[in-house]
Amino acid sequence: MSKKKLVNIDGNTAAAYVAHATNEVIAIYPITPSSVMGELADEYSANGKKNIWGTVPRVVEMQSEGGASGAVHGALSVGALTTTFTASQGLLLMIPNMFKIAGELTPTVFHVSARAVATHALSIFGDHSDVMACRQTGWAMLASNNPQEAMDFALISQAASLESRVPVLHFFDGFRTSHEIRTTEEIPFEIMKEMLDDNLINEHRKRGLSPDHPAIKGTAQNPDVFFQGREAVNRYYEAAPKIFEKHMDKLFKLTGRRYNLFDYVGAEDAEKVIIMMGSGADVAEETVEYLNSLGEKVGVLKIRLFRPFSLEAFVNALPKTATKIAVLDRTKEPGALGEPLYLDIRTAIGEAMQRKMLKYDRYPTILGGRYGLGSKEFTPAMVKAVFDNFDAENPINGFSVGIEDDVTFKSLKYDPKWLTPQDGVFNGMFFGLGSDGTVGANKNSAKIIGDLTGNYVQAYFVYDSKKSGSMTISHVRFGNRPIKSSYLVQEADFIACHNFSFL
Repeated sequence: MSKKKLVNIDGNTAAAYVAHATNEVIAIYPITPSSVMGELADEYSANGKKNIWGTVPRVVEMQSEGGASGAVHGALSVGALTTTFTASQGLLLMIPNMFKIAGELTPTVFHVSARAVATHALSIFGDHSDVMACRQTGWAMLASNNPQEAMDFALISQAASLESRVPVLHFFDGFRTSHEIRTTEEIPFEIMKEMLDDNLINEHRKRGLSPDHPAIKGTAQNPDVFFQGREAVNRYYEAAPKIFEKHMDKLFKLTGRRYNLFDYVGAEDAEKVIIMMGSGADVAEETVEYLNSLGEKVGVLKIRLFRPFSLEAFVNALPKTATKIAVLDRTKEPGALGEPLYLDIRTAIGEAMQRKMLKYDRYPTILGGRYGLGSKEFTPAMVKAVFDNFDAENPINGFSVGIEDDVTFKSLKYDPKWLTPQDGVFNGMFFGLGSDGTVGANKNSAKIIGDLTGNYVQAYFVYDSKKSGSMTISHVRFGNRPIKSSYLVQEADFIACHNFSFL
């Protein structure tokens, strides 16, 4: 294990650092909140920064996201290690190429800062509606919950994709993770080299189209063979979860950070369990630990590898005592029986019971709910409300939490003042006018505190889509323990106001 180097960076920087170091071609097109990843890759290459093989990656900016994904597909087809970064409508424009890349079993990783897709209104903020629109493409989907995981999973994705030949959509929550500065352990280049197998890279090169060894790709097929060809991928997807597990284990040996396809946190004999993925899982973890210290028996199951979904790994991670299960989705699918994660979990539990992998006396209570659409806040109080819903006379299924639904009455009531203890953590709020330097100063403060005092830091900045001229609020935390609080400061130890008109 090499010497630890702690850096104070956001999720975009964490993912871009690994992506630039482990690729040769990077096709980019900016879209909020993923633009920083493309900008950093461009800057690194412009400054001559080399990847782990000692070459400077070629970064090309295209004229649309469709062009970026087409360029990625082309570069991959000749055997180059290639990636891109995107979100929201940008990701949707990549779907046709994503089908082709997966259909041709071509290893690559797309890094996505998950963002709301425009519906009744456009939103530049984060939820899972974009990545959920890619479930059908045949890509593996790996979810990071914070900047540390964004760095670690960017590398695991690259290693697992090369071995499994299944392309990976590696995603994390737009703004809440992409723009949150947090103390992160940097992965050195030598560990990246150890994680990536040169033989697998050479095999990828050999599969590249070349007049020296002609091969056929991208044909048109008639009804006599198309179906058979489509089913031929099955064994690759069946093998993929074990390959991801293998590379998670390898990273653990090299860094000491342990991940599984599904990670459970909470009481071993928990009756109530929340299942979710993304930054909200960190909030749930913090809440679960506090509730259990008060004598509750609750837990949270964090989904890491959403696709391919491993039934075996899911069953092994879920406590056998869990009879009240809440599945939280950060997206809405109007007209469906439930949101995607909820439907998957219902199917998984039904199938596990049918195959005698789970032995319940009766079918457990499974409730589905929505939270955090368009970066709506998700706090410990809301996590508690999800657990409390089970105790109601008629628990609400298909609920929302974090808003007040006074039209269809599907929302859960919660106490906004309820909070987990903030012992040993400084909480500060800084109110500024957009473009007055408050946000920049607080980013610098967070980095200075993290670099020079040995404290763990977390900094998150709230500004609306108008950017300059409106109010910004900087939320800064630091303390002597890792901070999992992926929500806004609720009780500040210090408040600064940099514009009298706000008072």
